[in-house]
Amino acid sequence: MNKKHIVTFALATSIMASPFFNKAKAAELSYTVQSGETLWKISQQFKVSVEDIKSWNQLTSDTIKAGQTLVVSENVAPTTQTTTYTVKAGDSLSLIARNHNTTVNEIKSINKLSSDLIRVGQVLQVSGSSTSNVSQKAKTYTVQPRDTLWRVATNNKLTVEQLKSFNGLTSNTLSVGQVLKLTNEGTLPPTPAPEVKRSLNTALLLSEAQKHIGVPYVWAGSNPKGFDCSGFLIYVYAKAGVSIPRTVETIWNATTKVSSPQVGDIVFFTMYKAGPSHAGIYMGNNKFIHAGSSTGVTITDMNNSYWKARYLGAKKVNL
Repeated sequence: MNKKHIVTFALATSIMASPFFNKAKAAELSYTVQSGETLWKISQQFKVSVEDIKSWNQLTSDTIKAGQTLVVSENVAPTTQTTTYTVKAGDSLSLIARNHNTTVNEIKSINKLSSDLIRVGQVLQVSGSSTSNVSQKAKTYTVQPRDTLWRVATNNKLTVEQLKSFNGLTSNTLSVGQVLKLTNEGTLPPTPAPEVKRSLNTALLLSEAQKHIGVPYVWAGSNPKGFDCSGFLIYVYAKAGVSIPRTVETIWNATTKVSSPQVGDIVFFTMYKAGPSHAGIYMGNNKFIHAGSSTGVTITDMNNSYWKARYLGAKKVNL
């Protein structure tokens, strides 16, 4: 090795060992990959981890090529401070050191630790600038290697569900470099489900009604063994997915008046007292199907002189 190379090597060695170099990751540095180099070799040279380099450069594999420019530090301007950190499940000294832009040795020195062992709930003094965005005032957080949704939520005094809601997440999967919102600022309220307009299936209604032609009239009857007029309506409308009240009078009060009946509307008649006391289902062509006290379930012409004289009006069911 000639004298020039010896001087160059010594200078490089002194730079690598200097306090300035140990804090180099606090300033933005870039490096051009040389032929034959690997991520591991570069990580050792700059005293960072392979995962850090991959994260900073958004690499999905360990493959690199000569001439490629890599960021080999975090773009973070540190401010020296001493704070405390409470150890949580899954923490390690290396993870805490990286999240606070410090080293394992510095944490061990400040806390007079003789080993790397720490326990959940232990309070550590941490010197350095925090890069973990743990402040409640922080509005975003960038996912680091080995982060989990639970860890990010806990460190920022949130629940997992809150964090998922703020970011519209449907699973607990995170990716390194992903930016998470830590507040609901700018989060759009959930879009209400579009209102679904219901419609009466008149074909089903009439088909069901006609199945029971001939079923006898039974006072208070509401099944195919026997119907009274309102029991018949309740049963048939229920089969079409519509619920109506039990008596003719309450059905009258719960429905909406129409000027002329349409198929599926209810036609009302006044019988033994003033007001509605009998009802049936309008079928079209002036016909209605009902449970008559003397006929049982039958189809009747509304122009029949008996029924025409007693006709009170038509109403539609409110869906």
